[in-house]
Amino acid sequence: MRQSQETARNLISAMTARLPTPDHAALTASLSLSRKIADEIAAGGGWMPFSRFMELALYAPGLGYYSGGAQKFGAAGDFITAPELTPLFAQSLATQAAAVMADSAAQIIEIGAGSGILAAELLLALEAVAALPERYRILELSGELRQRQAQTLAERAPHLAARVEWLETLPQRVSGLVLANEVLDAMPVALVSWTGSAILERGVINAADAGFAWEDRPAPPTLLSHAEALGVHGPYLSEIGLATAAWVAEWGRIMERGALLLIDYGYPQREYYHPQRNRGTLLCHYRHRHHENPLWLPGLNDITAHVDFTAVANAAHDAGLEVIGYTSQAQFLLNCGITAQLAKLLDQGDRLYLAASRAVGKLISPEEMGEQFKVIALGRGLSVPLAGFLQGDRCHAL
Repeated sequence: MRQSQETARNLISAMTARLPTPDHAALTASLSLSRKIADEIAAGGGWMPFSRFMELALYAPGLGYYSGGAQKFGAAGDFITAPELTPLFAQSLATQAAAVMADSAAQIIEIGAGSGILAAELLLALEAVAALPERYRILELSGELRQRQAQTLAERAPHLAARVEWLETLPQRVSGLVLANEVLDAMPVALVSWTGSAILERGVINAADAGFAWEDRPAPPTLLSHAEALGVHGPYLSEIGLATAAWVAEWGRIMERGALLLIDYGYPQREYYHPQRNRGTLLCHYRHRHHENPLWLPGLNDITAHVDFTAVANAAHDAGLEVIGYTSQAQFLLNCGITAQLAKLLDQGDRLYLAASRAVGKLISPEEMGEQFKVIALGRGLSVPLAGFLQGDRCHAL
C-alpha cells in the first residue's frame, strides 16, 4: 500500500515551512546522502525497509547524521542531553560507576559519547572519590565526534585524557562498567503496520519528484513473528527494535563480569504498545524542534524511537545476563545522591546554586526528564546490589 506522492510532498512542505532553513553546505550533504539512498533503493528492486533507511540517514559514512560534521549537541545543535545540563549528572553516576568497578574491573566503556562531556565530568568525579578507572574506552564510530570528544577532554580534564582510548568495534571480552546514555533510541527500528487483516513492514521508495515516499509490504518471517507476539490489534503503527535486541545479545556474549547501565527514554512493553499510542513513537529532532517526518532531508535531523525496555530485558535474559534493576531516571539519580551533590553547592554562591538547582529539577521532575527517561542495569557476576535501584525498582513492571 503506497502513500501518495502528493501526500509525501505535502508532508515535506509542511516540515520545511516551520523548520529553520539549512545552509547550502548542509543541503548539499543531504542531497548527496539522498542520492546514495535512492541508488540503493533502485538496486534493491525499488523498496527499502525503513530500518535500513534509518541506518543510512544516521550512520552512512561521512554523510549520516551521526557521522557527518554538523553540530548535534548543546544549544548550537539539535538537542541537549543530561550530561550537558549539569556536572551533577556525572557526579551522581560516579557513585554507581565506582561500585560496579570495585566489584568487577577498573574500566569503563562508554558507547556513543556524544560531545565527550559525560566522559570528562565522570572522570573528574571518580578522581574526586579516588576511584578512577585504569582505562576509559569510548566506542565511537564517527571520526568527527571522536575529535570533538578528544577536544572536550583536553579542555575539561587534560590531566586525565591519557586514560581515554577510542574503539571502533566491540572488544572480544569485557569486564567493568558499560555505559550508554541516549544510545538505544538512535538504533534503527523496523516500522510495522497492523491493518487488522495483515501485518506489514513499512518501507521507503523513490518518489517521482526525487524525494521519498512510504510503501508497505508483507512483513518478513522474523519481523512477523515478533509482531504477532505483541498481540497488537490494528489499525496500528509502531516500531520493533530488532537491532537493539541483537546489540544487547552481543554484550551478553562478551561480558565476563560487570554491568551495562543503559539510560534512555522509553516504556515497558505493555505501555509501549498501548492502544492509544497507535502511531508509534518515531520522532525527529532538528535545531531544538521536533517533527514526525523522517524522510525530510536525510542526514540533517536526528531520528529516534522510544525504547521497549521489556524487549531489552528479554534479550538480556536470553543472552545469560541478569536484569539487575530498572527504574526512572529521577529515582536512580536520587538513589545515587544527586540532592546531596547539589547541597554541596550552597556555599558557592546563589547564582551557581540556583542554576544547578534548575538543571537538577529538569533531570528529576516527572514533567521533564525524570519520568520520561528510564535506567536499566544488565550484568553478570556482581556480588553486591546497585545503589541506583535500592529504592523504587520497577523490574516487576517489565
